[in-house]
Amino acid sequence: MSRVPRELPVRVVQDPSRGFTRFPRRTAAAPDLVVGVDRLGHDLVQVRMHGPALPDLGSEHRLTLRRSPAEIEAVAARLRHVWKREFIDAQPLDERGRPAPGRTELPYATLVDLGGEPEEELYAAVEELAAQGSYLLFDLLLGGNPGHPDRSGGDGDGGLRIFRDILTFVLAGEQPLRIRFDSELFIPWPMLALPRSAPTGGRGLDGLFRRFLGHRHRIEQTCGHYAGVRDRLEPRPPVVPVVSLNHDATIDPLGRTRAAEVAAALARDTKFTERTTRAELLRALEEGRLDEQFMYFWCHGKFRTDDGQSPCLVVRLTDGGEIDAYTVRGRPPVNGSEDSFRPLVMLNACYAGVPSGADLAHLGRALIERGARGVIGPQIEMPQVFAAEYALAFVTRYLEGEETAGEIAHALARRFADRYRNPLGFAYALHGGMDERLERG
Repeated sequence: MSRVPRELPVRVVQDPSRGFTRFPRRTAAAPDLVVGVDRLGHDLVQVRMHGPALPDLGSEHRLTLRRSPAEIEAVAARLRHVWKREFIDAQPLDERGRPAPGRTELPYATLVDLGGEPEEELYAAVEELAAQGSYLLFDLLLGGNPGHPDRSGGDGDGGLRIFRDILTFVLAGEQPLRIRFDSELFIPWPMLALPRSAPTGGRGLDGLFRRFLGHRHRIEQTCGHYAGVRDRLEPRPPVVPVVSLNHDATIDPLGRTRAAEVAAALARDTKFTERTTRAELLRALEEGRLDEQFMYFWCHGKFRTDDGQSPCLVVRLTDGGEIDAYTVRGRPPVNGSEDSFRPLVMLNACYAGVPSGADLAHLGRALIERGARGVIGPQIEMPQVFAAEYALAFVTRYLEGEETAGEIAHALARRFADRYRNPLGFAYALHGGMDERLERG
């Protein structure tokens, strides 16, 4: 008796083609140097460093110091204030203490190219920034008598001196390093500087700029929070880059900055989404439509302090609705679509680059927890003119897909300092994402 062949019913319970439609996740190379600062109590701090850049390859140097974390964070906050008071808000005066005739009002806040400003005056302003940045790292954190033995049981003072000498030697090296600062204390690392006695390989303003860590090295800050790895396989990158502009359209209504050029660069040859309201962003978060490679925010940012709570970073788009870390955390995506959220985020809003340990509700940290590969933003109240100029340079280079975020941030910090005599590029901080590069399928 013959049988007629027929198809059996099949129910697919897994994705058998997954391995053919996704690519292995890129493996990032380890940093040349990792420096950690851990809070051990109200008066104890642990500092550690390891990496192939150290003289003793493979070993970790570690010390427990009697330091006040609260004082360190207070001095770090003061450093950011010094940048605004001594540099951004600096007004040239004549010998009678009046605004100097013929000079631009608040030149360091309104000009990008400071090459035409008096060298002696500019040097004095930048030298104060370097002095305060050096004090925070090499005097307050790593200076003086620690008053507590290191964990290896050796003499605390001698151990600290060796630790400081090794770190200074490595940071002062001629070759740029890939450095990760993994710190529970919120310290603006690129804005710190080498001691005046350290060799910089330059004189005058050039040598002064080279004292800043942001000029010398490629830096990322993590504060213990890293871009998550949900799967060893990733979706195939799109042929056309997917980007978004999330902005406050009321900023710079007269077009005095290059913000419009940034928007045009984002929309050129990309799959482009523009959002101007909190509702639009919330809808995208909830519906899981944030499968973007690059997200750009152009808006105001400030810290809101609720009763009894630590400061919380808040940004606003055109409609003025507050967007903070809980805005992101309170909108879990549906159907597990969080896997599609993997962008590099540029938060071009004041204070958006303050290290994510500044408070548990930091917006950048919430985005990284959601899946962002990295967040870059200013650590100070950044002048709009410079912020737009920096964004245009960063966005243009990142969308080309040839360089990593860390390479671009480092190159721009040097470019604005060396070519335009402007140190404000050091105030942009990269949280994770040092090796992120925009890819096309």
